[in-house]
Amino acid sequence: MSANTSRREFLVGAGHAIGLSALPFGAAVAAQDWDVIVVGGGTAGLPTALFAAERGRVLIIEKGPMLGGTLDRSTGQVAAAGTVFQQAKGIEDTPDAHYDDIMRINDGTSDPVLTRLLVDNAADSLNWLAQHGFEVLPEHPLTGHGHDHFRTARYQWGPQNGWSIFNAMKPLVDLAIAKGRLQVQLNTRAVDLIQDGSGAVVGVVAAGPDGERSDFRARNVVLASGGCASNPHMYEELHGVPLYCQIAHPNSQGDGLTLGLAAGGYLRGGEKYATLLGAILANDHFPSPPSAIPPLNPNLRKPWEILVNFRGERFVREDHPSINHLEHALAEQPGHRHWAIFDQAILDTAPPLVPDWTAQQVMDACDSHPMFSSAENLRQLGVTAGLNPRQLVKTVDAYNDALVNERPDPFGLTHRPLPIAKPPYYAIRMHGWSLISFAGLGVNGNLQATTAEGKPVPNLYAAGEIIGAGATSGAAYTNGMLVTPALTFGRLLGQRILDFS
Repeated sequence: MSANTSRREFLVGAGHAIGLSALPFGAAVAAQDWDVIVVGGGTAGLPTALFAAERGRVLIIEKGPMLGGTLDRSTGQVAAAGTVFQQAKGIEDTPDAHYDDIMRINDGTSDPVLTRLLVDNAADSLNWLAQHGFEVLPEHPLTGHGHDHFRTARYQWGPQNGWSIFNAMKPLVDLAIAKGRLQVQLNTRAVDLIQDGSGAVVGVVAAGPDGERSDFRARNVVLASGGCASNPHMYEELHGVPLYCQIAHPNSQGDGLTLGLAAGGYLRGGEKYATLLGAILANDHFPSPPSAIPPLNPNLRKPWEILVNFRGERFVREDHPSINHLEHALAEQPGHRHWAIFDQAILDTAPPLVPDWTAQQVMDACDSHPMFSSAENLRQLGVTAGLNPRQLVKTVDAYNDALVNERPDPFGLTHRPLPIAKPPYYAIRMHGWSLISFAGLGVNGNLQATTAEGKPVPNLYAAGEIIGAGATSGAAYTNGMLVTPALTFGRLLGQRILDFS
């Protein structure tokens, strides 16, 4: 939240952004008083509810028509030290080594208390899933894949991606419901928190499709309703960056963030925003759906093209081994825009830059897609693509001169298979993007929501993306550091942190 935005102003603006319509109620809830109410039935909410149901009576209030949250589209990437998956491969690992790797990758920007809590308990969470049928791909665990690698192989996901995790938990949910320990209220939106005279949270107000509201009382309330990566107004307010790409779960509207604020909590972590490389957007009306996600990670596809900013200048070594380095370099470019520049020879020879597209499809897109341009000379390409034409010519000439004369590339690029010299020339415009919220509710080491001064809001807890990806991933995309903490913190809340007395 910007320094000049008051909590009241933010809440009013966010309310308009989210909208006031409520989703339909599910089956009627048998009782109104609970040991725990969990707002959100996804990656963090389900383990919270399952472990809490072993100790008391639990209600899940879920905005959508089904459980699972973002697991329906998540790759379900998880990482932990000391898992049965490592043991099966003879891999030795420790939480200390995991902690050091996380802090190395994100340059010490994740919350040290929460990161420590995570690494000390993550293996128990994954081993628990394994006991209930969760399996990983045969070649896993890995040191990494799409982002900077760990030093030790501790990173994995299941054959059905996020749904592999959900499928392990779903029978446990059914059993808890059958035993009368858990009830689930689908198509129901939490619209307010109930607080007593001391400020302690003692329940949730939920709304049905006709606006009718019901009060549900509880000793503990856990906010696990996800982030705000489908709410462009809130996202930009919290991160200072437009929501360029519409790709997150549609229910990621930030409802829980406003509930936490209204109860006295605060938001943090927006400054940790990290951009992803290379979304080809469908249009310039942000947020735009993506047309394609090119593989700009040099560990997955070596670059044949050069990348330039709107000034027509290169800004990074395109084959730098650290994807984190590439992303931070992009974050410094105006509008997070970058163009891939190449020629006909590269288009005909290189592995596809646009996944599953033929060269002919790329050529056709230059006549029909706003992000694709072509021209018979570089100066005209600059004009057509919206780049500085004179500088683009200088940039490509410098690249070609070093390559042809066998001199080192000015940016240190080592993969230089062809010069950019055979017309027509091509430019594909891409944008930095994200599908997660780095900002979230501030919590302490017991996952209690706190005020900006660090005072806990009594009986209010939070886990999952609602505490912000920056809390455990830091200012980087650190392997497994969103799904793993959601599962782990949810399990810890239900198993031992929540107070049922």
